[in-house]
Amino acid sequence: MSPRRRPAVPVWFPRLTLRGRIFLIVGAAVLAVAILLAREDLLFIGSALIVVPVVAAVAVGAQPVRVQVARAFRPPVVGAGYPVTVSVRVQNLSTGPLSGIHWTELTSAGLIGPESAVLPGLRGVLGGGPLRPQAVTVDYTLIPDERGVYDIGPLVLTRFDPFGLAFCRRISGSAHDLVVTPHVSWLPGTGLSVVGGDGANHELQRHHNPHADELIAREYRPGDPMRRVNWPATARRGEIMVRQEEQRSNPSVRLVLDTTESSASATSSKGFELMNPADAAFELGIELLASIGVHLLEAGYRLEVIELGPSQLTPDGPGTDATSRRGDVPATYTGLQGDRGLLEGLAGIVPVAASGHDAPAAARRTESSADRGVEPTFAILSAVDNQDVHTLDTLRAHADPAIAFVLDTVAEEMVDRLADSGWRCLAVHSEADFARAWEQAMSVRRVEK
Repeated sequence: MSPRRRPAVPVWFPRLTLRGRIFLIVGAAVLAVAILLAREDLLFIGSALIVVPVVAAVAVGAQPVRVQVARAFRPPVVGAGYPVTVSVRVQNLSTGPLSGIHWTELTSAGLIGPESAVLPGLRGVLGGGPLRPQAVTVDYTLIPDERGVYDIGPLVLTRFDPFGLAFCRRISGSAHDLVVTPHVSWLPGTGLSVVGGDGANHELQRHHNPHADELIAREYRPGDPMRRVNWPATARRGEIMVRQEEQRSNPSVRLVLDTTESSASATSSKGFELMNPADAAFELGIELLASIGVHLLEAGYRLEVIELGPSQLTPDGPGTDATSRRGDVPATYTGLQGDRGLLEGLAGIVPVAASGHDAPAAARRTESSADRGVEPTFAILSAVDNQDVHTLDTLRAHADPAIAFVLDTVAEEMVDRLADSGWRCLAVHSEADFARAWEQAMSVRRVEK
């Protein structure tokens, strides 16, 4: 999502304030009356009322404002709905001191920027008093409601004359990107497991997968189901032993993201193209993928993310496989930084029109992922078409289990075709359904096993 910037209003030349314009109008009226009545005293007053705002405008325009601007975010990456503190460091590069300057910042549409405030006085390069610093830092807080990559800045400095008759606004510095990641919801269980009546059921790869975890035997613990008793090991050891699946270091899971949209699109008053049902479903799908991805990465899994549309995830982002090539192989995320790389990639991803499918690239990504063998696969679908269903049908032979989280905007015909090809389709209507849908997906694994 790429929020549109609020238009900047630079005023490189001085302008009169309302007070200055009143001075000018009243002065012109008095001057006209003085000429008509031949009154020298009124002629002086009218001339003064006209000259004063003009001199004020020349004064504010003639004084140079040269500053160096640096900007930092705390935290550097923020989740949607959470506050972020923006620190702006302003250093005076002018020869003379700066005082009476008002500051504010431009931000992308959808963000409420800081109110105009007075910038603390700064001494110039050639001095200006020991009590004045040459640089100052001002802070303000933003709360972005939607994910995206937002433009923060540039800095807007406005200088007024002492009487408030004229001003001159200047744009300083450049914009910086604020990365706002999708909202992440809690999911039950740990990794590909949920807590059931039999205790923690660790549902990992099936054993016909060459990368599957191996079975080991351990001592019986209260709560272990009797169906997992390892009778040969029990006979050898003389005590009850149960089967336990030993998780390998980097089990792999495949995620499929539908990045297509409907042909209709509407622009909201906030400047985002997200208001029709298809776009709202796309945002819900992004949040679901982010929640599943973070849930699995925290459990030590390696993620492969396949986009059905043109690839938008950055292949060389933090925690991403450095050998990836956009459009050729899936983006992969591992390790402690994998969740950050995934969320930062999802922050800027946008839906693409169905007519803009890059079918060959999607096929290459699918084939590259399938080369790794059979893996658990979870698809998040919001606007699939015939080409997407064909891609998913091809991937089904390399997915075990094959779970599709289907949003409301997917046509029933497409859902039926996916079900016929072997995908287990689970409906997701809102964020409140995430935990329930994940539990259903894990229940499918237990039943199939």
